[in-house]
Amino acid sequence: MSANVPAVLIFVRTRFLLVLSLLLSVLLATLSPTAPALAAAETGAPGAQVVAVTRVAERQVDLTVRSPALGGRTVNVRLLTPDGWNPHDHRHRQHWPTLWLLHGCCGDYTSWTSRTDVAEIDSLRDVLVVMPEAGWNGWYSDWWNHGRGGDPAWETFHTKELRHLLERDWGAGRDRVVAGLSMGGQGALLYAARHPGMFKATAAYSGSAHPLLNDESVDRVMGFFAGQDDDPLRVWGDPVAQRRVWRAHDPFHLAKRLRSIPVYLSCGDGTTGPLDPPGSTSALEADFNRQNHALAAELRRVGARHVTTDFYGPGTHGWAYWERELHASLPMLLGALGDGR
Repeated sequence: MSANVPAVLIFVRTRFLLVLSLLLSVLLATLSPTAPALAAAETGAPGAQVVAVTRVAERQVDLTVRSPALGGRTVNVRLLTPDGWNPHDHRHRQHWPTLWLLHGCCGDYTSWTSRTDVAEIDSLRDVLVVMPEAGWNGWYSDWWNHGRGGDPAWETFHTKELRHLLERDWGAGRDRVVAGLSMGGQGALLYAARHPGMFKATAAYSGSAHPLLNDESVDRVMGFFAGQDDDPLRVWGDPVAQRRVWRAHDPFHLAKRLRSIPVYLSCGDGTTGPLDPPGSTSALEADFNRQNHALAAELRRVGARHVTTDFYGPGTHGWAYWERELHASLPMLLGALGDGR
């Protein structure tokens, strides 16, 4: 360095370069997809906001989201991220096709990763898998709440708040498919039907496909709430007085809206199957089996173009079957993403 440069300038310049280097190191560690934790997004925008981010395993990130649709409460969303995912790289940000995986009653956002091998499936390494919280018994609906509406509004949270948040800040693209089990199977069918164009395909594993099928089916849904000391009329109201609300959340009565996309339905018949302990039976699975047969027939009646069913006979309401059916349905689901992959 020239001897003509004053010593004070040399000192200032050296300190500046040192601080700049430290700042760049911190920034790169924050943005790196291999970092142990990611910084929460501070968007300042109205609506749902991510207030915490936790990396829980390789390619698994949990977002804690504060939701106006849920009365300002915070809930979690688990992301199974694709290889190369780095949503904070604004210069080279990529938007990934998404698979939404919905949990069932009495489960949560961790169910799919804790109970299946979804995180090990190679064909999902170029897809962003979204596993949102939906309440212990939320039924993927904006609850009627005796005509008042309001919290919880799970459908609004998922299809509006969370979708926009993920697409704006977390690398989700606009090519989407959805699948779910049991209550989440109903949710997957409902979201595809009630939001035309949002999902390119849908799959339901042992899903509640026609809750208005008969009194047994109605009583079963009502019993889920009564058994948890909750008011069974809050979600869709009375099945007679609020019949219109029930029909609006019954996939059978929305079959026409599913005609243009691939639909996958699977279910056992509730008797002991090859993946069950000896002597196992499930009245719930038997009921859902009848519901799924009814929906499949209705889809074909209204001219649905792509309906795949796997009504595999003996089998109860259990994860071993749902893991198997996820694998069986993935070619259809990922194929529907087409060039988005």
